[in-house]
Amino acid sequence: METLIRIAAPDDAQALLDIYAPYVKDTAITFEYDVPSVGEFRQRICRTLEKYPYLIAEQNGVPVGYTYAGVFNERAAADWSVETSLYVRDDCKRQGIGKKLYLALEQALSLQRVINLNACIACPETEDEYLTRNSIRFHEHLGYRFVGEFYQCGYKFSRWYNMVWMEKHLGEHPEHPPAVKTFDMVREEFTSRLNQNHGRPAGPQAPQTAQG
Repeated sequence: METLIRIAAPDDAQALLDIYAPYVKDTAITFEYDVPSVGEFRQRICRTLEKYPYLIAEQNGVPVGYTYAGVFNERAAADWSVETSLYVRDDCKRQGIGKKLYLALEQALSLQRVINLNACIACPETEDEYLTRNSIRFHEHLGYRFVGEFYQCGYKFSRWYNMVWMEKHLGEHPEHPPAVKTFDMVREEFTSRLNQNHGRPAGPQAPQTAQG
């Protein structure tokens, strides 16, 4: 079944919440305890799109996964870095959906001149029914490298879990990097690239290193 990528909108909140809710209720992948309301989830989408991409994977018009970027550090010196997040519907895993979403996210962030991708990943000391190391292996497969680990920093389901940070660089780090653009500033170009590829990510583009 073909998977197409598009930009999320606030009205997608319920469909995306349906994907996210099982992660909250049944796993330690997210450290969130309570499933947010549709209104809260809608606000999260809106807040993200103020600066960063929020993308959906669809099959036959039905959302089966989503990804987005967020602030890594609020200080100006960290503008070229983001934190990435990804969720795929449980019955649609191992179809390459996560990879397609991340490739599209990288393409959008490259257009924004973002360089550093950072993933914060829940990690079990011993795999259990709530958490495995699959996300770590997935990120390694897509070129992320291990940075560090915080031990027993998350408590859920009466168990303590670790947290791993992984990173990926989309390009070089120039002496004078051009300012990062908001997603709205590159939305048209990104959408055009998606349309040219019929909703399929074309792969990441290297960030611009000259003013323009």
